[in-house]
Amino acid sequence: MSYILQVDFKMEGPFGNEMVKEFTDLAKSINDEEGLIWKIWTEDSEAKEAGGIYLFETKESECKYLTMHTARLNGFGIEKVNGKIFEVNEGLTSINHGPSK
Repeated sequence: MSYILQVDFKMEGPFGNEMVKEFTDLAKSINDEEGLIWKIWTEDSEAKEAGGIYLFETKESECKYLTMHTARLNGFGIEKVNGKIFEVNEGLTSINHGPSK
């Protein structure tokens, strides 16, 4: 079984191509996180929100990452981080062509 982590938070920016420039090294480092399969970066520049959808191999690695990532974001001055953990229903996800690994 795999696990989805949904994270979102308010952020003043950067967004779009500026976000790519500013966060490329961070994105590369996330690939080294224990149990991470993939991440989709999310942003809404009008609402000044950003975040991500992650797939992890285990709930333990996901919880560990959420704790570390929340502390990192707090260090960037982001006070409220919303994080939700879900189990992936792989049977139904496969019907809708969703990646489960």
